[in-house]
Amino acid sequence: MKSGYTIHSYNASITYHSRRANSMQHSENHLRTRPISAGHLRAFEAVARQLNFRAASEELSLTQSAVSRQIQAMEEEVGVTLFLRHTRAVELTGAGAELLRAVVPSLERLDSAVRMIRRNAGRKSVAITTWASFASMWLIPRLEAFQNEYPDIDIRIDASDRPADMDTADVDVALRYARPEAMPAHAIRLFGEQLTPVASPWLLKSGRPLKRGSDLVHFALIEASDLNHQPHMELLAWRRWLDAHGFKRLEPKRWLYFNYAHQIAQAALTGQGVALARLTLVADSLASGDLVEVLPGMRLESPLAYWLIAGPRAGARAEIVAFCSWVQAQAALTRLAIGDVTQAETATADMPAKTKSKTVRRPARQAT
Repeated sequence: MKSGYTIHSYNASITYHSRRANSMQHSENHLRTRPISAGHLRAFEAVARQLNFRAASEELSLTQSAVSRQIQAMEEEVGVTLFLRHTRAVELTGAGAELLRAVVPSLERLDSAVRMIRRNAGRKSVAITTWASFASMWLIPRLEAFQNEYPDIDIRIDASDRPADMDTADVDVALRYARPEAMPAHAIRLFGEQLTPVASPWLLKSGRPLKRGSDLVHFALIEASDLNHQPHMELLAWRRWLDAHGFKRLEPKRWLYFNYAHQIAQAALTGQGVALARLTLVADSLASGDLVEVLPGMRLESPLAYWLIAGPRAGARAEIVAFCSWVQAQAALTRLAIGDVTQAETATADMPAKTKSKTVRRPARQAT
């Protein structure tokens, strides 16, 4: 069986005597039962990924002959040939491809564990994964407060739309945006979502009046450009909002499309049109007056929500518990700002400032 990993490489040709080839036959008489040595796995992974002994040896800072000897020793231990050596090419055998599928995640887990051990032995830190717009519009503007309260904890943010495997990835906390049914049972809901039209104050002063939904026909409407590429993005479309409020045939002055929520908000801030914004992400701009909610009585609920997911080792590290508690406290303030509050939170908002501070900063047992 051939693998799809075929590329040509130089100096990768290795000649084997027929006696060794015969010894590698996969038969009942030659099956090994002893576990293979772990030391050769990195050499195997590097050669399998590069399909080039020279490139793998440079990556591992070893000689090409040393890498070749490690692969040969591994093949002897496994009992089958893992690579086919051609004159100027190397490729994985079927057995090699099967082994590679097991080796890659195993090495990732091993490296993640080593990083965690080294990190715990040194400075305290928290690694967070979230998507770029949420990081720039909600998390980063609030991080200074956390750093002031916990100056000895380092923060690393990985802004990526790709979900991380919390069991293997080098992250401690994930902040995600999804439907409830897509979240694991231990995920903590931070706040829900409402969509609302927003614009800059000076656009409203310099342009046509915007008192009713039908007035949107005089303005450029700003929305995401990838509405059809991700299932949840259609929930953020102007067309959904217009249909829900009885404006199915309304066509704006023009459309403006952007890839990210922070780009949509920036376009609205600079007066380029009216954006259908996620209320949570623009709450600070609304509070400061940089943006205006033009039709506050016409918000549209979304089935999506924002979630906190702590990794499996969160409870063992005080810095992760502290960060999760802080995020939940900040989320409670956001819920108050957008009206997504429970009765208990409403009562908390009415407490004296000193009492409220103690209540909001209480440790969250769910985060552990």
